[in-house]
Amino acid sequence: MACVLITGANRGIGLALAKLYLDSGWHVLATVRDINSSQALRDLAGGSASGVLDIYPLDVTNYIQLDDLAKQLSVLAIDVVINNAGLYGPKGYGFGHCDVEAWRRVMEVNAIAPAKLAEAFYPNLLRGQCKTFAALSSRVGSHTENTKGGGYIYRSSKAALNSVVKSLSNDLLPQGIKTVALHPGWVKTQMGGPNALITPQESALGLKRVLDELQEEQSGSFLSFDGSVIPW
Repeated sequence: MACVLITGANRGIGLALAKLYLDSGWHVLATVRDINSSQALRDLAGGSASGVLDIYPLDVTNYIQLDDLAKQLSVLAIDVVINNAGLYGPKGYGFGHCDVEAWRRVMEVNAIAPAKLAEAFYPNLLRGQCKTFAALSSRVGSHTENTKGGGYIYRSSKAALNSVVKSLSNDLLPQGIKTVALHPGWVKTQMGGPNALITPQESALGLKRVLDELQEEQSGSFLSFDGSVIPW
């Protein structure tokens, strides 16, 4: 049975991905920051006839907890690791009004934590078949497409994440591990808001399709959920 690790799987895109992989017969290792807020995820456990779901508490910025989880799962071969956990930070700010402490927090969640996640589960990926590390980014992290300014905190964190993914590709591809930064689309989640264009289920379907079809020559790339390439 193929195995996938998904962080931030208690709601939104993470929850939709967990359900999709379960329905596809995968062993899903789902992490949540607060186990008490994961009822929707726990409800999936009895709903799939083919997949297996295991849920673990994890704050992705608690690196002691991360290392402990990696030790707990050390014997498992993991085919795909999906860093879905992310933080937008404060909204409605502009130039000259950035909350520095919030900026530090968003950078840690969105850029540092994914790198630490890759380090922690690198041995598991080596044992897997697909050997894929994916991080949910955003096209607002594209330098080319930034034509409006603003959004300093979130934009810079996703641009940093893209750089992490590119470096991971250079370091890990020689060992067969593919890495990719994924734009999930503008999704109707707590972060995306009600005016977004697609549902979490539509996003998850596209993301899984991209991951299923990912080739080694695409490692280190920045792809949308529809498979299109996003310029750096």
